[in-house]
Amino acid sequence: MPEWFQAGAPHIWLPYTQMQTAPDALPVVSAEGCRLRLADGREIIDGTAAWWSMCHGYQHPAIVQAIHEQSQTLSHVMFAGLAHESAYRLAAELAQLTGLERVFFSDSGSTSVEVALKMALQYWRNQGKPRKSKIIHFTHGYHGDTFGAMSVSSRDGFHTAYDSLTTRHFQLDIPEDEYSMAECTDMIAGIADKTAALIIEPLVQGAGGMKFHSPDVLAALRSLCRDHDILFIADEIMTGFYRTGTRFACEEAGIMPDIICVGKALTGGHIGLAATLASADVFAGFLSDDSQHALMHGPTFMANPIACAAALASCQLFAASDYTEHAARIETQLREGLNPLRPLPGIADVRVTGAIGVVEFANAPTDIFALRAECVKRGVWLRPFGTCFYLMPPLVIEQGELQRVIDVTCEVITDWSQRL
Repeated sequence: MPEWFQAGAPHIWLPYTQMQTAPDALPVVSAEGCRLRLADGREIIDGTAAWWSMCHGYQHPAIVQAIHEQSQTLSHVMFAGLAHESAYRLAAELAQLTGLERVFFSDSGSTSVEVALKMALQYWRNQGKPRKSKIIHFTHGYHGDTFGAMSVSSRDGFHTAYDSLTTRHFQLDIPEDEYSMAECTDMIAGIADKTAALIIEPLVQGAGGMKFHSPDVLAALRSLCRDHDILFIADEIMTGFYRTGTRFACEEAGIMPDIICVGKALTGGHIGLAATLASADVFAGFLSDDSQHALMHGPTFMANPIACAAALASCQLFAASDYTEHAARIETQLREGLNPLRPLPGIADVRVTGAIGVVEFANAPTDIFALRAECVKRGVWLRPFGTCFYLMPPLVIEQGELQRVIDVTCEVITDWSQRL
């Protein structure tokens, strides 16, 4: 291990990790394209796109150059009473991409969800309807690690240690057929007068188990919200920017949310930045002579110029190439490559949508670290969790690299299955 690792390891606290039993993290010294270079000289393909964010690949020259140039003139300035070009150009770009007119910047996906919830709750209070103070969210949903985001994430998920400390909202199951849709319709009608908003990860629920639902279900939920004066919040932090095949997952359902959260791939994964976008109607609900009707939120590093410059460069890359085609190519290859795993013992499901492939185990493996280590031995970085072995590579991954990721997945899972 390098000196810096040995010096720092006794002081590091890793995310989502039982530090008493976890193996050492892998020291990474550089990265390029879809590959990570380790301190021991090995090179591995990243099949997870840096927690689903590195859509254009690591160290993309256009984004690195934009970061460098911005850092030479204005690295940061407070975004209250002061303005800078990168943020204003990015706001205009995001408004054009999403169709939502107002952009509130923040520094992480969890924070963008916090802002969305505060927007929804205060919107109705400003309208003189404070009783609309609950949020509809869904089983298997995940929206972040801050307290507001945890309160609208699935109650049987990662955050059970804080369950008694979070606000209780309305958790429903995502409908799967006409009968469960009818039941959901009745439930929403019965709680509409107390409900400010519905929040959902459109088409794919990410960290809660990589669960998929159809565009028709998404469109039906949007219609229910419109019928019952409930704001519709689309958490596109993971699904946005072509991960499910279209620019935003909501587009596949032909819907327009009232509020949308974006992050992760917003900067091409190169630096932290998120945004919460709201419709003109939602924004108008905060306009008043009363200062208490204003949205009271303001992260110190919101609209950081360097991050905004990276996001602008990322948006230009999306505009310059057909990322719908990239996602479709990955989808086809994932479907063909993972399909042979379906009949194996211990496999509950194999599913693919866009640039997301999921192999679901019938039961969670007892030693998930061993599966990760086997992938690394074969030159691929994958991070299965719970019952999910998932692939979510950079959108620019080459066919040969993706095939290697698929082959390693099949080898590791087949070996695991044969030991059952």
